[in-house]
Amino acid sequence: MNITVIDGQGGQLGAQLIKAVLARFNDVNLTAVGTNAVATATMLKAGAKNAATGENPVVVASRKADVIIGPVGIVIADSLFGEVTDKMAVAVGQADAVRILIPMNRCDNIVAGVSNLNMGALVEDAVSRLADIING
Repeated sequence: MNITVIDGQGGQLGAQLIKAVLARFNDVNLTAVGTNAVATATMLKAGAKNAATGENPVVVASRKADVIIGPVGIVIADSLFGEVTDKMAVAVGQADAVRILIPMNRCDNIVAGVSNLNMGALVEDAVSRLADIING
């Protein structure tokens, strides 16, 4: 199973996702893609073995992924303070992958009906949903 984690800004959400996925699943091919070098470096420090930075890696990784995990902003052009290009958002949105989007109410994108859970609770919910996908 090819899992792609996409994050931007400081990469803290991506790092927590990487740690949680690797702690729970042994047989996954995990790729981290940062919208900037800081996010990528943070996810590498969290344990990602495959990583890349920028627009084209998001496009390529989205084509190859079975599951894409990241903040909801990865499908919204100009989100994450402008780090997500329209090409990135389209690639993620049109991917054949299952998308697990984490409702981060930041950067002028607010998801109605979602309570403001802490990042740890959001990561646990995302990994639980990934387990449902992996385990069928």
